[in-house]
Amino acid sequence: GKHLRVHEGDNVRAGDRLSEGPVNPHDILRVNGPRAVQEYLLNEVQEVYRLQGVKINDKHIGVIVRQMLQKVRITDPGTTEFLEAETVDRTVFLDTNQEAEANGGSAARAEPLLLGITKASLTTQSFISAASFQETTRVLTDAAIRGARDNLIGLKENIIIGHLIPAGTGIYRYQEVEFGPEEAGGDTSLAAEVSRVEEALVGGD
Repeated sequence: GKHLRVHEGDNVRAGDRLSEGPVNPHDILRVNGPRAVQEYLLNEVQEVYRLQGVKINDKHIGVIVRQMLQKVRITDPGTTEFLEAETVDRTVFLDTNQEAEANGGSAARAEPLLLGITKASLTTQSFISAASFQETTRVLTDAAIRGARDNLIGLKENIIIGHLIPAGTGIYRYQEVEFGPEEAGGDTSLAAEVSRVEEALVGGD
């Protein structure tokens, strides 16, 4: 049998490890919630790299772990258009609940889901991104049947299409920025400041 980690008289909390060996992450999620399973997965992955003397910032692994918990299963649809047992994106779930409550309705309730990285990649909101990963025919067929629309929100789908990625100067709110004087003869604009700096550099030479 497995070696026990607890002894008579020990204080044990729900979710504590009782024996040696791997722990089922789904059990951690069910008993202790999303935060606990996120920390567990992060620490387990980091431990592999630490044993090899490799240092990796937690944020890189955290991005993957967060995506693994991006889906929820509806347990009570409330007054929303969700169906019971339907799997939806967490962001869509929160936005729909906010809209339902604003209209005087009741919010839906859901339980978090833990998906593997392959499953999480195939269930992303962008069917273009999912189709470029695996099961291209199935993903595109399913998207066509549902009449799905890809809003090109993420990085991957924009790269595939050939658009600017929504990051840095490619963020949507920067695409309408115009450089020019704020008013006739004004010297407080960014363009005027750039011109003064260029003139100073040229004059310094």
